[in-house]
Amino acid sequence: MTIRVLLADDQAMIRGGLRLILEDQDDITVVGEAADGPAAVELARRLRPDVCLVDIRMPGLDGIDVTRALAGPGEPDPLRVVVVTTFDLDEYVHGALRAGAVGFVLKGAAPALLIEAVRAAHAGDALISPSLTLRLLRGLTPVAPARTPSERPLSAHESEVVRAIARGRTNQEIAADLFITLSTVKSHLTAVQQKLGARNRVEIAAWAWENHLMTRPPT
Repeated sequence: MTIRVLLADDQAMIRGGLRLILEDQDDITVVGEAADGPAAVELARRLRPDVCLVDIRMPGLDGIDVTRALAGPGEPDPLRVVVVTTFDLDEYVHGALRAGAVGFVLKGAAPALLIEAVRAAHAGDALISPSLTLRLLRGLTPVAPARTPSERPLSAHESEVVRAIARGRTNQEIAADLFITLSTVKSHLTAVQQKLGARNRVEIAAWAWENHLMTRPPT
């Protein structure tokens, strides 16, 4: 199945570069481009792409407003938005995640990370540039209602998976690190989401930092 992607960036050169990277993959195609925020919202709602790659700084509406319009909690049929930007300021990342983004990737990241973020978003997963994960999620305030550990405690294996997610590890990396199968990782992830009331792995990572799981020794 081909992943349909919308690009939103006010610089034509950047859009062209992203298009070249993505369309070099057999399973990804770019279905539209927008040079400003309002155009991004209009195109996304009309084309219904699988994934929207949205820059932070754009005319009309910035990337956070675009994300909120397309993926916000109040949207009846939210789209999957990955923010791609040069700016790694904490406020941008926090704002994008709270607005509903399922990923945050720096433009200076390797092309492989951008491709992985698109595929993760399409699969219903989420990805943040590893260079940002540890620094930024420590200070992230709650982005969704989460159950406390005392209500539905995590198992030892689930806690290991949560710690790995909070460090920015992918499912494949977690499986290799913990010597378990990919399907087992996904099963643990599903159980964790249900226990915490988290929508995706970004919220799981935020929960881990908020509840100081990353400062506890493995059990």
